[in-house]
Amino acid sequence: MEQYIFENKDALGAAAAARAAAGIQQALEERGEANIILATGASQFATLEHLLAQEIDWSRVNMFHLDEYIGLPASHPASFRRYLQERFVDKTGGLKAAVFVQGDAPDPEQECRRLGELIRAHPIDVALVGIGENGHLAFNDPPADFETEEPYIVVTLDEACRRQQLGEGWFASLDDVPQQAISMSIRQIVKSGTIVVSVPDRRKAQAVRDTLVGEISPDRPASILRTHPDCALFLDREAASLL
Repeated sequence: MEQYIFENKDALGAAAAARAAAGIQQALEERGEANIILATGASQFATLEHLLAQEIDWSRVNMFHLDEYIGLPASHPASFRRYLQERFVDKTGGLKAAVFVQGDAPDPEQECRRLGELIRAHPIDVALVGIGENGHLAFNDPPADFETEEPYIVVTLDEACRRQQLGEGWFASLDDVPQQAISMSIRQIVKSGTIVVSVPDRRKAQAVRDTLVGEISPDRPASILRTHPDCALFLDREAASLL
């Protein structure tokens, strides 16, 4: 796994966006369209902002996203669909397709099957992801399922994960944070052609160290990224402080 350390979040975001844009442009040149995965959360603010500034024909790009809370409507301030719609999709001028995880679908398992069929038909060129404070990748909290081949799965969120969402200001109380979500699976993420990982902030420092040092283990979900042949990790000084 390539590692890059920057002085601040903005520089991190600019570099991560440039790496992602290169992969997207390559796919557009080779196949005429590109398939991408976008993450959400505070770690992605600068990366997405800089990605939008790249010269990309978004009308030829299909976007999938990593996860969504079960039972949360798209109108909720913490909805990842709302996050991506407002912070990215609306600013592209129109994607070829935006495939959202419908967390409030009546049958979450059926929603997983729907998403699985779509993403199997659109192999991912570039995935933009983050790492959680507990080392999670998407909403695959430790111990993560490294074995399932299902592209999307229903997961139960651990308390550390839910406290991170509270700490980032998405919810008013811990009780308000949903306990389950639909998440892209570990194996589906690592099928991506290129993975661009953006991780700012000191609160992520231990998770970064656990990702890079020691065994690759479901107890350290993001450690699986070390097995990927084209994965780049972009850190600021704070996130890299324990390396």
